[in-house]
Amino acid sequence: MKKLLATTLALLATVNMSLACTAVDLKAKDGSVIAGRTMEWAFDMQWQLVSQPKGTELSLVAPAALGLPAQKVTTKYAVVGVNAGIIPGGALLDGQNAEGLSMSANFLPGFTQYQTVTKDDKHYQSVLTFGAWALGSFATVAELRAALPTMKVWADDSLPTGPTPATLHFIFLDRSGAGIVVEYVDGQVQIHDNAAHVLTNAPTYDWHLNNVRNYLSLSTVGVPSREVAEVNVTELGQGGGMLGLPGDYTPPSRFVRATVLRHNVTEPKDAVEATQAVGHILNNVDIPLGIAQFHQKDGTLGSDYTQWIVIKDLTNNTLRIADYDNRLNYLAIDLAPLFAQEKPAARLVTELPYPAPRAGAEVLAP
Repeated sequence: MKKLLATTLALLATVNMSLACTAVDLKAKDGSVIAGRTMEWAFDMQWQLVSQPKGTELSLVAPAALGLPAQKVTTKYAVVGVNAGIIPGGALLDGQNAEGLSMSANFLPGFTQYQTVTKDDKHYQSVLTFGAWALGSFATVAELRAALPTMKVWADDSLPTGPTPATLHFIFLDRSGAGIVVEYVDGQVQIHDNAAHVLTNAPTYDWHLNNVRNYLSLSTVGVPSREVAEVNVTELGQGGGMLGLPGDYTPPSRFVRATVLRHNVTEPKDAVEATQAVGHILNNVDIPLGIAQFHQKDGTLGSDYTQWIVIKDLTNNTLRIADYDNRLNYLAIDLAPLFAQEKPAARLVTELPYPAPRAGAEVLAP
């Protein structure tokens, strides 16, 4: 009973913290693999689109109190992704590498407890380097899955994480469509198969999978009509089979909504159609500014909102990105030149050269 109460209180705390990210992936009929995600936040994290060249040296450290040496790791693969520029050295929260391995980090507050590093451990790092290490070191989900049990990942109050602790869980996907969800719970690494092809926030992944069972009655086909007494009552319009699909922005509701859409959308034939499908699904969890508000410590209201979105084509090494002000104007990027760069680069997501919206309107001939 005490454990159940603690879990319930933790869940309520996460709702109040208003952290709302959603990731979804889709495989087309021709084998193309597309992964997309939204990043919702209430604070200016100075998000940057960054490139990490092949051969970058990463410094993986233990908690300072242990006095353990930093481990130097040289990356095998080039990486392009988005980091939080407010954190010294950055912290990669989304990205893909040249071999088609993708990562999206979503917040898991109230449930995350990282591992404890001891003086006897040989392999360790803080959660702030985890994304860069994973994408820089491995080509496939299978390789990463095999390595995770050998690596201790830690976090404490000494880490410069900005206004929110870095309580994260991760979804990884590779070019074959194989995927895993990685969580750190009760001081242990938990690795789940990517069964839903969706990730949001708290609670833990296994809880979300169980919760989806509450929505098995949803259907893409509605009831067209029904005899009530002697009256033939017809439907008001299409879509009635989805009556009961949750429409709020809490993590459980977004998980259900994205999962139902992802597993019922018409199968796309290729990367172009799959990219469009993922974009349409993510439209259903987009949060306008002012809709998901919460009380801040100073008594004022803050608001989560969709600060940026990425859609990654893992088969063809392309990236589409949009910020809040350019939600309808994705910037499409061929990643090959960025993967080939020998020096790292960074640019604020809000300052990317998005396609300019047209000021006027097209005139069509009658």
